[in-house]
Amino acid sequence: MKASMTLCALAALAPALATPLAKRQDFSNIDYSPETGANLHEYPPGTGEGLHEYPPGTGEGLHEYPPGTGEGLHEYPPGTGEGLPSYPSKTAVTPPSSSCPPTFFDFTSTYHILATPDQVVNGTTNPVFTGGLPGAQATFDFGINSDLDLICYDIKLTGFRGEYQSPAKTATHVHEAAQGRNGPPRLAFPNPMGDGHERRSVGCMQGPFTTGLIVNGTDTGAGFTLSQIEANPSGFFADLHSSLAVPGAVRGQFPG
Repeated sequence: MKASMTLCALAALAPALATPLAKRQDFSNIDYSPETGANLHEYPPGTGEGLHEYPPGTGEGLHEYPPGTGEGLHEYPPGTGEGLPSYPSKTAVTPPSSSCPPTFFDFTSTYHILATPDQVVNGTTNPVFTGGLPGAQATFDFGINSDLDLICYDIKLTGFRGEYQSPAKTATHVHEAAQGRNGPPRLAFPNPMGDGHERRSVGCMQGPFTTGLIVNGTDTGAGFTLSQIEANPSGFFADLHSSLAVPGAVRGQFPG
């Protein structure tokens, strides 16, 4: 399946987005050496601190590129890669599964899910369809790299009413269960936010995962890996929960 442009953009940013803040490089304790400007509160005299325009001779009056600098070129000169159908080898390579431009890593799988109220069920032994939250609808676009245990998401929600409500740490989940059945949440995503009719949640997460829902003393996300979705996509569904439809406002099954 072709990845959305948002997922492609997230693939480039994912290493930073999925890293907890506590693990990112901290520069706050660096002690700058004397005479490196550590204590400067303004530019020193003679460094251009008082300039209100570019000095004469620096191109301040140019309204176009000077002759001989490529100003008339309508295409790349021969030998600069103008005829290449793709990036040369040893650059980032993207497999057909993701269809993204070259980036730091590739998705091993992508999924587009349409979540609607009529797919919501309640109960585990004899689940019944509840009808969800009429008028609500959501799309879930997921890009997974199972080698890194990393998932990027673009979730769009419309027609939502009430408040987000769930015993998990958020009300936006991926659950493990087949169509028409119920199962525990394995992933919890930030709830879509926004003003007016449409809400959205975009980002990336990397394992180990937690949902905040404890069953028999264990978080339902504990030990879960994204390779489990790739091994059996149709055994998982995405949903959102509302105070007006606690079993689920909308639900959508992963494509098999």
